[in-house]
Amino acid sequence: MKQISRITLLALGLALAAGGAQAACVVEYKAKRDNPLELFYGTAQVGGDCSVGDATDRLRKKLGQEGLTLLKVLSVTKN
Repeated sequence: MKQISRITLLALGLALAAGGAQAACVVEYKAKRDNPLELFYGTAQVGGDCSVGDATDRLRKKLGQEGLTLLKVLSVTKN
């Protein structure tokens, strides 16, 4: 009986940890692309900590891969 309880608790703990790891931040932002100038408003999901600083860093990298420059983060919310 104790063995079943331990396995159940372990499975529950792993499920909760996995659920927390999948939480994402939704960042509302303004960005631009030069030559010719294009302005963008959008939202993006970024993983990890939902602090403004961390979310901004991750978003800047993500947008940079698309040739965009982050201008401003308008909001960060946990999804």
